[in-house]
Amino acid sequence: MVVLFKALQVILALSILIIVHESGHFLFARLFGIRVEKFYLFFDVGGKALARWRWGETEFGIGWLPFGGYCKIAGMVDESVDMEQLKRDPQPWEFRSKPAWKRLFVLAGGVLFNFIFAIIVYSVISGIWGTAYISNEDSAVYPNELAREMGFRPGDRILKLDDYVPEDFGMLQADLARREVRCATVLRGQDTVRLYIDQSMIGEVLNSPLMFDLAMPFVVDSVSSAANAGVLEKGDRVLSIEGVDAEFLQDASPILAEHAGEDVTVTVQRGSEVLDLSLQVDTSGRVGVFLEQPVIKRQTYKGLSALSAGLKRTGSTISGYLSDLKMVFKPSTGAYKSVGSFIAIGQVFPKTWDWYQFLSILALISIMLGVVNLIPIPGLDGGHILFTIYEMITGRKPSDRFLYIMQLLGMVLLFGLMFLAFGNDIMRLIR
Repeated sequence: MVVLFKALQVILALSILIIVHESGHFLFARLFGIRVEKFYLFFDVGGKALARWRWGETEFGIGWLPFGGYCKIAGMVDESVDMEQLKRDPQPWEFRSKPAWKRLFVLAGGVLFNFIFAIIVYSVISGIWGTAYISNEDSAVYPNELAREMGFRPGDRILKLDDYVPEDFGMLQADLARREVRCATVLRGQDTVRLYIDQSMIGEVLNSPLMFDLAMPFVVDSVSSAANAGVLEKGDRVLSIEGVDAEFLQDASPILAEHAGEDVTVTVQRGSEVLDLSLQVDTSGRVGVFLEQPVIKRQTYKGLSALSAGLKRTGSTISGYLSDLKMVFKPSTGAYKSVGSFIAIGQVFPKTWDWYQFLSILALISIMLGVVNLIPIPGLDGGHILFTIYEMITGRKPSDRFLYIMQLLGMVLLFGLMFLAFGNDIMRLIR
């Protein structure tokens, strides 16, 4: 049931974004008097569609193959690879008959609409929920196996990644990979330690789940268990349980689970005193306390400030994704192993409906779709844009046959990338 619910969210999100992207091409084409023959959500392979209708000169429809969508513009070499139309004399309403600058706007319209849509969605999120993140300044890491291999230890506070001072604790792993950090400066106890990062491990960072968990000090905020009321007090810091170090919740949880339903001896620091206390562990492995929470920085936005926050978040997300792509095309990082398909996308959606998460993922995927389409590969908008800019600079227009061949090569390359993405997802599922 969870898999089906996530699949439906993927289909809904991609459907929205396909319509947004293709609407950019459609509206600029119509603005310049170019005829749009078809506008389809999903592909109508073999001419078969779940639904179709005509509005003006354009046939709209929903195809039966749910792998994207398209906008068929008259006189344009696109994914339809319809060469028959190009054998006829150019008509005034065709794409190929328009000046290069108009064609450039039509080609870039999809990407432009993706970015505008992301700004709108992030602005809505900022206006309704604001922003909130765990402050890195006041937080320590609980590293996973890979991070420990790099030299990080539980309780380390990351001060700098090279010369960059991170603010958002939740972005530490992404910052480490995207910036290809060579030296991390951490505060370990009272000492400042420099950790030199092996660059060959950067690729592994992208595939290592929760590399930096938040180290939760076992400091009592309040006691909810009647059995342990009066034993523990607010501010008590647990140091060990049954003689085993348990400074952090991540250390304490497995120890308590082993002693579920039993009494345990807990060493705590209370002010300047160190005390040994006897606590009762319930059958679920808990002692009935609430811990002190991490420092969360919040910011609310109203009106134009929400739009400004949406613009800023869109810009930073584009920048971060460009860094991710740079690593993907750099084989030495091994980042290509992190490329995913619809399966990977589906895994990031929540198990239950959550407007905040859905909109956040929707904006992120919109940016990813826009950035990927700008890659100058034949078959993508970026490839068409590159040829058009070349024409504008040199005054020489590539022949229709050249564009046709490039389109075919681009489609082969894109199918290869899809094969890589599905292969990576399948291997992750197997592992």
